Amino acid sequence: MILVTGATGTVGAQVVRLLAERGERVRAMTRHPEAARLPAEIVRGDFDDRASLDAAVAGADAVFLLDAPGPWIERHDLAVLDAVRSHGVGKVVKVSAIGTGENAELRTGAWHLPGERALRAEDTAWTILRPSSFATNTLQWASFIRANRPVANLTGTGAQGVIDPLDVAEVAVTALTTPDHAGRTYTLTGPELLSAPDQTEILGKVLGRPVEIVDVPLEVAKQQMIAAGRDPEFAEGAMRGQRFIAQGGNARLTDDVAAVLGRAPRTYQSWAADHRAAFA
Repeated sequence: MILVTGATGTVGAQVVRLLAERGERVRAMTRHPEAARLPAEIVRGDFDDRASLDAAVAGADAVFLLDAPGPWIERHDLAVLDAVRSHGVGKVVKVSAIGTGENAELRTGAWHLPGERALRAEDTAWTILRPSSFATNTLQWASFIRANRPVANLTGTGAQGVIDPLDVAEVAVTALTTPDHAGRTYTLTGPELLSAPDQTEILGKVLGRPVEIVDVPLEVAKQQMIAAGRDPEFAEGAMRGQRFIAQGGNARLTDDVAAVLGRAPRTYQSWAADHRAAFA
């Protein structure tokens, strides 16, 4: 039995689907099971409700640990790992973030680092996945592109190894179902470095029309996030990350996807073509 947390999210839902297609027994944890439509046993679970965590983890042989980004990640990771220890789970695959532990200024890495350290100290097989920027992040541009409005650029010409979340899910499933990846930390990137203007150019080619992009000051973007109801600490962390990218700090490519899956990672262009309807 494999428990998938974050089971209704971008990566988690793909992990559930891929595991089910392989014939694995899958338990999907969500705070709102009544709304979930997944090929799995669906259970209610809340990272801040220990009783629900115990119920979700009980009987699981492996756990896929994924949480929404934010300062709560440390608390949630440690709660899950405590439940894992209590129930004798044999394997954990955690989704972390690229660069974790390498730069103290990056809030995202600081959120994940305690969980990574705790997981390495556990008496269980573990694998840590540190993906770069998701291709799906550009779905936030979709309503602007459909309305022929410019999209916001917070990272200038800073480039990243943009990755298709499906590749992250496939790596996770491989780590969950085979013994060859225990004790490994993988930095997962796409095959090429792309800036936000590069991505809009690719989207324009896929759509057959130009996609305009305009630079937005980080302080303006931060205040917009807070006004929209986002946690101020999250907004500050997000802006630090954007600044880091703009300065070239995330211009990194690895061969880890190919090493695990035996093939090159998918390109952003292939992802954009698969999701053309969202922007058209």
